[in-house]
Amino acid sequence: MDRIDLATVAVTAGRPTRAPDAPLNTPIVPASAFYAGGPTEYAREGGPTIAALEQTVAALESVNLSRSAKAIAFSSGMAAAEALLDLVPLGGRVIAPSTTYTGVGVRLRELHDKGAIDLTLVDVVDTERILDEITTGAALLWLESPTNPLLGVADLPTLLAAARKMGMRSVVDNTFATPVLQRPLEVGADVVLHSATKGLSGHSDLLMGALVTTDDELMEQLHGRRVLLGAAPSSFDAYLAIRGIRTLPLRVQRARGSAELIAGRLAKESEVSSVRHFGTMISIEFHGDVARAEHLCTNTRIWVYATSLGGVESSLERRRRWPLESERVPPDLVRLSVGIEDPEDLWADLHAALHGGKH
Repeated sequence: MDRIDLATVAVTAGRPTRAPDAPLNTPIVPASAFYAGGPTEYAREGGPTIAALEQTVAALESVNLSRSAKAIAFSSGMAAAEALLDLVPLGGRVIAPSTTYTGVGVRLRELHDKGAIDLTLVDVVDTERILDEITTGAALLWLESPTNPLLGVADLPTLLAAARKMGMRSVVDNTFATPVLQRPLEVGADVVLHSATKGLSGHSDLLMGALVTTDDELMEQLHGRRVLLGAAPSSFDAYLAIRGIRTLPLRVQRARGSAELIAGRLAKESEVSSVRHFGTMISIEFHGDVARAEHLCTNTRIWVYATSLGGVESSLERRRRWPLESERVPPDLVRLSVGIEDPEDLWADLHAALHGGKH
């Protein structure tokens, strides 16, 4: 079968070899050391359960590629980001979004301030400006699309083609979209980044990151970074992530439909001044009224007031409650991650909180 649907890949990839009495699922292998003579030998190199997860993630991002990608898992999304940034030459220029995931944004500024990188920040939706910056050269083009939490969408085909023409390495953070909604390797990205903590695993019960590429040499370098930075994930978390991925297409389909319904209704609410929507994510604002934003977050019964996103449960959060969040994010912005609950129940809960309190 040369081509199978992503939903089928999500269920079948990363399974053990079929043999009588072989396990259907890859077992958890909680070993720190392995018998000598093989490619692993020590858990910082990986392990059987981690390898199964990597095969699964790579298969999802390779659905329409002529050459299959490879993936490498990390102990967190930030560990994966750090491995990539560690490959930028000292003082090398990095072009990155002016609003991005908080941890990545803070780390980029830290590296810039101490002279490790030369950072240029751009609005990810300003295609012409980014193209101008690409023409002047850089070591790395870092894109997040859609952005967190403003949900800005980059023109990936145009920007990635320009970076490739300049011989510039490019990475796309695909955490919000997941491979169900977007596969950046298909449109020219060198590397795809996932915080597998979120949509990929989908159950808010693990911490993990992943990088995916078709470049074998780059993969070797990233593997070396994981080993030396001590950023390998646990086999138990890898097992949980595989289990979560099995239902990824179903979860995204369900949550996406609910998000479309809720975003449309929010746009008709006079208390809401702005509605942004992509996939399973929504961001809203309240005419600058921070107190109203806080009231919404603290007065729902189904929606959970919590950070992170992409779980089966619907959650919401006022992002500027975090001191390190970008000042470009409005103080009254609330980010909503739509889960798989009944959409009418979600709307009723949200509507009640918008109009006075818990119902």
